[in-house]
Amino acid sequence: MALSRIIKSNQILFKSTKLIPPNSSLLHSCKSPLFFPSNQRRPICAKHRNDNFLSSDQINISNAFISILIKHPFSPNNPELNNLVPLLTHKIVESVLNNLKNWRLAQQFFTWVSSLPGYKHNIYTYNAMASILSRARQNAQLKALALDVVDSNCSMNPGALGFFIRCLGSVGLVDEANNLFDQVKRIGLCVPNSYSYNCLLEALSKSNLIDLVETRLKEMRNLGLEFDKYTLTPVLQVYCIAGQFDKALSVFNEMLERGWVDEHVLSILVVALSKWGEVDKAIELIDRMEERGMRLNEKTFYVLIHGFVRQSRMDKALCLFDKIRKLGFCRSVSLFDVMIGGLCKNNEREKALSLYSEMKELGIDPDFGILTKLISSFSEEEEEMDRLLQQCWEYVGSQPKNLLFNSVLEGLVRNGSIDTACNLIQSVMGNNRNGGSVLVKYFLNEKEVVTLNTNSFTTVINGLLGAGKVDMALSLFREMVQFGCNPTLSHYNDLIDALCKLNRLEESYELLRQMKEMGLEPTHFTHNCIFGCLCRLEDVEGAVELVRKMRFYGHEPWIKYSTLLVKNLCKHEKAVEACKFLTDMAQEGFLPDIITYSAAINGLIKIKSVDKGLELFQEICARGYCPDVISYNILIKALCKAKRVAEAEGLLNDMMLKGLVPSEVTYNYLIDGWCKNGEIDRAMLCLSKMFGTEREANVITYATLVDGLCKFGRPDDALKLWDEMGRKGCIPNRIAYHTLVNGLCKCGRSSAALVHFNEMKEKEMRPDSYIYIALISAFLSDTNLTCVLDMLKEIVDVGNLPDPLDKNFPIIRGAICKLLEDARTSFSIKHLMAEGKIPDVLLEGAEGRHKPSI
Repeated sequence: MALSRIIKSNQILFKSTKLIPPNSSLLHSCKSPLFFPSNQRRPICAKHRNDNFLSSDQINISNAFISILIKHPFSPNNPELNNLVPLLTHKIVESVLNNLKNWRLAQQFFTWVSSLPGYKHNIYTYNAMASILSRARQNAQLKALALDVVDSNCSMNPGALGFFIRCLGSVGLVDEANNLFDQVKRIGLCVPNSYSYNCLLEALSKSNLIDLVETRLKEMRNLGLEFDKYTLTPVLQVYCIAGQFDKALSVFNEMLERGWVDEHVLSILVVALSKWGEVDKAIELIDRMEERGMRLNEKTFYVLIHGFVRQSRMDKALCLFDKIRKLGFCRSVSLFDVMIGGLCKNNEREKALSLYSEMKELGIDPDFGILTKLISSFSEEEEEMDRLLQQCWEYVGSQPKNLLFNSVLEGLVRNGSIDTACNLIQSVMGNNRNGGSVLVKYFLNEKEVVTLNTNSFTTVINGLLGAGKVDMALSLFREMVQFGCNPTLSHYNDLIDALCKLNRLEESYELLRQMKEMGLEPTHFTHNCIFGCLCRLEDVEGAVELVRKMRFYGHEPWIKYSTLLVKNLCKHEKAVEACKFLTDMAQEGFLPDIITYSAAINGLIKIKSVDKGLELFQEICARGYCPDVISYNILIKALCKAKRVAEAEGLLNDMMLKGLVPSEVTYNYLIDGWCKNGEIDRAMLCLSKMFGTEREANVITYATLVDGLCKFGRPDDALKLWDEMGRKGCIPNRIAYHTLVNGLCKCGRSSAALVHFNEMKEKEMRPDSYIYIALISAFLSDTNLTCVLDMLKEIVDVGNLPDPLDKNFPIIRGAICKLLEDARTSFSIKHLMAEGKIPDVLLEGAEGRHKPSI
């Protein structure tokens, strides 16, 4: 949906799929004049019926009522009021209401009039009261008024109904507006027209009620009411608010074709594009509509610039700023503040300085916020910071100079000049007057002393911690306390966190002690920093002791640290200690999660305690824990490894009964277990179960089964399974090829093994030495000495000959002997021997009988 299509005046803006095509049943083509003349298209307001509608006598009567009402507290028994009652008319009541500035007084008058014998409010007096209450945002009274207008069976024309609807919508009483609309239709108090519907659509659009907006549009169509600009504007607005990009563009296109797009409609879509992140499209739309002589107002430009800056699209923000400049709109301090702040944040400092210079040329004094943004974006080494300080130093007071100092510190820290910031603050404290910084001259002026505050120290301490300079941060923290600035909870937490990450436990405890002496209570973050350190150090007693203290404060230890401790203990074969830690934690009221328990179960298994692991598993299940797939996998793997595959399969069934879906890893453990137990058929049955749960077998699954089938003399089944693996799109890897070739060799299927061996090499997978040995052994068994010779030559070429300590060494030496004994192959072997490609150690036992002679 390119915006570049806005070129010709009759061309549509966006060629997207339209929600409301021009010839649809929802939007009629407007060949005839619009339903209302142009002077009635704007909303009717009670203020329109002003004193021009009254005669001079009526004006005098109205003024008399107002004079009485504002001079004395309202009293229904006031004789002056009662004397005027016979002269009351609807127009006079409406005039009085419109000229009363106090909503309470207006409501008292309205209620009093309604109680007079023979008087009944008409829709114009109701609208006057509705207008007063909506402007005063008295929603409860306005709701009651809406009910009263229906209960009184007050008839109304479509314009008056629309006005009341707009009063309700302006204060968010959308449900009340919608209900009033339906009730007056149902009772027959009014037959709504296009204007009435437009007012309702406007109210609905503000509350993002898309479905209701579309429903009302269909009603208009069914009633034969024509749409106009004020019908589609709220429709566009509701789609923009809801972020329905395509629908919004469709409505906009429709309005563009009909010539209904004005600055207000354009603003709605442009602002929406900005909010949707379509900054480029928003700019292009502005440019295209300017070609049509249409431009945004000043307020919309400001809104867009703020939005573009928030999205860090300073290029487009500058583009709009330039448009504002050319259009002659006022550029306020706040606008410059937003622009300069955005440019500084984007490190576009030269452009920020350019805007700063423009401000000064226009005679606009930059406020302190702009100066601090600029100063904090430069480092001390840059001359610009010095120049900025010179320019602003003269006309800022002493208090802003303290803030200015903090801004300089922030700029130094942000730009990585941590040491300079540290030296500067030391100089101001009087500890480093010869720091050498060009900035010192500004902040060590004897006439105007800069007073350090906690924020000054915080900026530098945080910078030091962020740079990993913990000792310097601690030193500055102590100096801050000595200087008289009170440390905050944040200071202690940040320092304790940094020390704990370095496992400096004793120093962390010392800071915790100082913190309590200062009257600062440790938070859950404070305690968990230390708890994490204890867990990393595997200090079980210390961790449990701290947990007891944490319970006193109502702080909960973070599970991630408990899990870390358990894993570390189990890693060092201390699973029993890990289990005791979990028991202690539970006794203190902090229950570990299933991940932590799974780590403990795994630790018990690793120290050859499968039954202990099972026992812990059953214990946590009895406590109401719901083990996850990983927990089950840990036990299934251990049971299969211990050749207790039937028990492992029982766990598989148990997890499925609990609604857990076994993973590919689960099935792979079981398949491997059955294969190693010699029960290949049960392994194949497990594969069928795997497919039944819609789990895809992976290359490990197939390789395991291929290995098992070959081991039990079923090479044909292995080859069928291999072909099935290819059909299912599972690509064999190097290990899978090794498994198949080795298995076929052991089954005496050397020819098939050679085919897959060559296929593997074609895929640039390098065979391991044991695969060559397997093929040589198979060919020797088949007395296929030619293939033995080929394999031997290849293993010599790739440098994979086994050394004397290798278990396969005798196989190679035996093969060489066989080849030397055969006239067809002896010459080639002797040639390899003569070239020194076969080491002497391989010739022992063969060399005496077959000395090389070429």
